[in-house]
Amino acid sequence: MTEIFVTLANDKTQPAQGEWTYEDYLALPDDGRRYEIIEGVLYVTNAPDIDHQFAVSELLGEMRAFVKQNKLGYVLAAPFEVHLNERSRPVQPDVFFIQADKWPGSGAKFFEGSPSLVIEVLSPASIRTDRYVKFNAYEQAGVAEYWVVNPRLRTVEVYTLSGGEFGLLGEFTGDEVIQSQVLAGLAIVTRTLFVGG
Repeated sequence: MTEIFVTLANDKTQPAQGEWTYEDYLALPDDGRRYEIIEGVLYVTNAPDIDHQFAVSELLGEMRAFVKQNKLGYVLAAPFEVHLNERSRPVQPDVFFIQADKWPGSGAKFFEGSPSLVIEVLSPASIRTDRYVKFNAYEQAGVAEYWVVNPRLRTVEVYTLSGGEFGLLGEFTGDEVIQSQVLAGLAIVTRTLFVGG
């Protein structure tokens, strides 16, 4: 996911960065771009590259099959709104897992609260956002597990929440099987997430 800090054409009617609300988001143009608000700051997402989308597709397929087989809940991918809290809504994780008992039901326009597991796939312009801005937002919102997938380095970092803070469960590469506490038993070989893996 490529994310950049945005100022919209010097438009005096737009809120200052840090003061964006969901109502402001709803007034944005439907121009095909993906917008997110994190702690009141507006971000815009550019179209991802093929390495990013390959990783997202592989993650979605592997996780969906595991979750469905074990009747654990649901796996979704962007674009879909997640409302973490009043100041961080919407965010649109690349891939995320919602436990069955938290499922909002058919017809829902967004998910309110914290998914149990969130994955962001790095793009060159999203490193700061995914590693710091979203990392902190997901941590504060109580997301139990956060994966950072790096197609350039062909690695996956898995962070788990303990005592209100993310700690690194492991960094996986090559033929290593990615470990998950939230989806215990999920077996994804790291290299299969990347083109030519």
